[in-house]
Amino acid sequence: MLSSLFQRSRKSVVLQAGILIAVIACLDWRAVDELPLGFLYLLPMLLIGRVLKPWQIAAFAALCTYLAEAFDAFVWTLKTGIPRDVLYFAAFFCVGLFVSEVNRNRQIAVKHLHEIERERDSRRDAEEQLRVLIESSPAAIITANSDGRVLMANEAAHRMLALASGMLPDRSIHQYFPSLLNISRRDSGSQLFRAVMQSRGQREDGEVFLADICFSTYRTNAGSRLAAMILDTSEEFRTHEESSLHQVLAGSRIAVGAVSHEIRNVCGAIAAVHQNLSRSGLLAQNKDFEALGNLVLALERIADVDLRQSSDQGAEIDLTSILDDFRIVISPSLREEGIESSWNIEPNLPLVWADRSSVMQVFLNLVTNSIRAMAPKKEKLLSVSARIEGRHVLVEFIDNGGGVPHPEQLFRPFQQGAQSTGLGLYLSRAFTRSFGGELRYKTVPNGACFAVELPAVNSLEKTL
Repeated sequence: MLSSLFQRSRKSVVLQAGILIAVIACLDWRAVDELPLGFLYLLPMLLIGRVLKPWQIAAFAALCTYLAEAFDAFVWTLKTGIPRDVLYFAAFFCVGLFVSEVNRNRQIAVKHLHEIERERDSRRDAEEQLRVLIESSPAAIITANSDGRVLMANEAAHRMLALASGMLPDRSIHQYFPSLLNISRRDSGSQLFRAVMQSRGQREDGEVFLADICFSTYRTNAGSRLAAMILDTSEEFRTHEESSLHQVLAGSRIAVGAVSHEIRNVCGAIAAVHQNLSRSGLLAQNKDFEALGNLVLALERIADVDLRQSSDQGAEIDLTSILDDFRIVISPSLREEGIESSWNIEPNLPLVWADRSSVMQVFLNLVTNSIRAMAPKKEKLLSVSARIEGRHVLVEFIDNGGGVPHPEQLFRPFQQGAQSTGLGLYLSRAFTRSFGGELRYKTVPNGACFAVELPAVNSLEKTL
């Protein structure tokens, strides 16, 4: 009943209060000498207190005071009438204000309750989204207390550690990731940690793997907590090591091939001299002369070993992706050297046939040479562009380092005046040619341009 009372409209309540006041006045008028009914005016004041403002409540209280005084049986005098009317008015007005305040508090409470319900629903939705995110995450997510006991772990964590679902909570996380033990020991009452580290992990069956751990510590009323997101990087580590080994072996084959070529040249000259001396017969019985001939033959056999790089290491690769990765790798060096770079990569470049690690190595070597050449310059400019040119994708590296004085000697190994062994450009061209590409030098005003041509996959398919 009270709820229906509070739900009525303002006009309806005022109308009902007016009717009730009129009814009470009529009753009080009819029973003037029998029973005082002025107290009944409290009922309409209960009604209007919910919907009217204080000054309006005061007006209704004054009206009820007048009607109660007009129809009661008491004689009005200055001495007794004024105090009685003041008491009437105070009673009616205070009842109206009391109801008004109760209604206001009720509205505040209802509004607060609705806010609490909205917050509860929002929190429930956020918790549900967080739960789905954690459970569907491919990364292992684990929380642990200050003793290293696991509080929560998702399905990815159980799969990573070779455990059945739900078996990880309450186990020690240090059993699987010993390096986290140092974090627990260093976790003081005021210091929080947020870091990323690479660590060794161990599965339940004893298998060791490599893991990248993103962890942080935080405080709760129950003590410190550790939250960790863990990725198994063993496969990436193996792939990286295999790629590095392939790169080293490929470079070694090419370098040894260059050395063999030089040995063959020297051996050819020595063999010619040896044959000329043997025809003269002057050293026919000389043992040292015979040993020299055997040594030349042995060197020729060593130099004839086929150490050329095989061309079966190529694959279809996205050159745009490689250039993006290359930009990430080289940008810090360019900033440190004060080099202004511009990148003009044609959109929708086709796939190219190459080896990803070899192409990255070629690009790094070319830009490293450009950085070295531009070192004495005040204004250092490097331009990298990539575009389709016929059946190839052409990548150009242009700098303002002054150019090369003897371009005809650029791609020769062991050339004089080169940095280190002078094998950088020789290896870069050999890498490029191994998968059907080409590396060329172009002269530009006040600078140098190295152009890398890589065969487009679609052109190779048409050729085949």
